Amino acid sequence: MLEKQHFPRFVIGESLLPHCMEMLEEAGFADAVRAEPGFQLKNGAAFSWGSRYTEFDFTDKFSDGPGTTYQVRRAVFDKILIEEAAKQGVEVRFGHGVTAFDNSGDFVRLNIETDTGKRYELTAKFVLDASGYGRVLPRLLNLETPSHLPPRQAHFTHIDDNITNPKFDRNKILITTYPQHRDVWIWLIPFGDNRCSAGVVGTPDKLVGESETVLKKFVYECPMLNEILDKAVWETDFPFHSIQGYSANVKSLHGRHFALLGNAAEFLDPVFSSGVTIALHSARLAADLLAKQLKGEAADWQTEFAEPLMIGVDAFRTYSGLNLNQDKATKP
Repeated sequence: MLEKQHFPRFVIGESLLPHCMEMLEEAGFADAVRAEPGFQLKNGAAFSWGSRYTEFDFTDKFSDGPGTTYQVRRAVFDKILIEEAAKQGVEVRFGHGVTAFDNSGDFVRLNIETDTGKRYELTAKFVLDASGYGRVLPRLLNLETPSHLPPRQAHFTHIDDNITNPKFDRNKILITTYPQHRDVWIWLIPFGDNRCSAGVVGTPDKLVGESETVLKKFVYECPMLNEILDKAVWETDFPFHSIQGYSANVKSLHGRHFALLGNAAEFLDPVFSSGVTIALHSARLAADLLAKQLKGEAADWQTEFAEPLMIGVDAFRTYSGLNLNQDKATKP
């Protein structure tokens, strides 16, 4: 495994979906995730708009599978996963980035550069790109295409929330739609240590300014957030961040000697906590199919990987699109 960065490191996507737990169990990672005291149990999602509030309980379902999951600090969560993978025998090379990719022959040839400046070449039978929104192979192979979704921007941080208001359920992510513009929304993701991840998402023309100023403005102009975050401390050891234009698409999810996983393939608006779910689901599909291929069995990457993966991606994309098209509604 080649990892350009060093862990722990932060990435966006802190609220999981119950389907993740099935795949973490299969990989042998679930016990380590459950043992982390800083992760907050998640049993549903709550939505707020003006004076309106509704919530959904993930255990209230007709299908099999887990009904709960966790809200996680990604720096800690990802470090747990990569350490568990190493325990299972995976060689992890931190600080090693891919600078060139040649898949024209019978094997893949990769040019690698370390963060100390060392360069070397690797050959492989197959490469799975799990580089997230770094999107290594889409950039190197010119696979990127414009997203079907409009450009989006996010400003976010971690706060000491100090919430005592009984209206707030720490076991649920709270998604708040901004009263004046329904295509702007705020997430509040509670962790298990009196902290929350807080972020605002919208089109760049509506989120103009410094991250701290923009985020506080939209948070405190939403009635419920203004009420429950009255004692919040915003000055923590976690800086304010922003990302822009992050939804993206690709021409193909697979090709000669490679496949794209998770956000390296399709990075969507995070309103429905899709990021980690898509990453894990795509990894499971790819791992099972690649195991068949390496055994010499027939493997159809289009019908056995791309098409089943895109069923889920298209579902998330559809609901994200619906969320973005609600700006015509009247003020609550």
